[in-house]
Amino acid sequence: MGYDIDRFVGYVNEGLLCSICRDVLEDPLQAPCEHAFCTACIHGWLVHHGNCPEDRQMIDVSLLRPLYRYMKNDLNRLQLHCKNREYGCEMVCSLESIDRHERECEYSQIPCSNAGCTVQIQRRNLDGHLAVCEYRSRECPNGCGYTILSAEDTQHNCVAELRTELELLRSEMICRVEEAKHEMESRLDSQRRHMVQKESILQNEIEELKSQMSRMMSDVRSLMAAERQHRQELEQAELEKREL
Repeated sequence: MGYDIDRFVGYVNEGLLCSICRDVLEDPLQAPCEHAFCTACIHGWLVHHGNCPEDRQMIDVSLLRPLYRYMKNDLNRLQLHCKNREYGCEMVCSLESIDRHERECEYSQIPCSNAGCTVQIQRRNLDGHLAVCEYRSRECPNGCGYTILSAEDTQHNCVAELRTELELLRSEMICRVEEAKHEMESRLDSQRRHMVQKESILQNEIEELKSQMSRMMSDVRSLMAAERQHRQELEQAELEKREL
């Protein structure tokens, strides 16, 4: 939708009106046939139609182009009233600067910034409203450190609030202790499994060493037996030599 033509000061050229909504062009696009439309208007039209609403020539979204520069300049120079005129704003701006003004306009209706408050109030009156808003927050005057809403003043109980917080902290501490306990048990189980695995490996190595020692002792005994046999043979040979 375009800008309401009744907001404008003075004459508005027919070529600067949207061919669909008949208001002053907002975010304009132009068809190849040179008819101009608000972007929202022409996109909505082309969902159900495939032609220009003025001369019925076939058009497609891809054929739409920005407004000619001279038309864009004429559009931006138009003077119009702020949309908050009904609330007291008397500002008249060019179309080019109206959005910037309305974002900062003191007569704009804005929501209260306090959570839970649904009041809409003019920006210029916001500070005054915040000072008396029933949803405004403040620190407890009794020193418990809690932030309370004015609407909850009669219900606030420092002792009850602190007891609740203490219970929450206690529950959180118990949970953390349990988590630490489970984590430690998990680590101990992991270390225990690792130690058992290492013990098994060491036991296998010991058995292998015992086997190697057994083979070596057997070899030593065989060598000693062979040496005795060899010595006996030498002694026998020596006796025979003497007899000869």
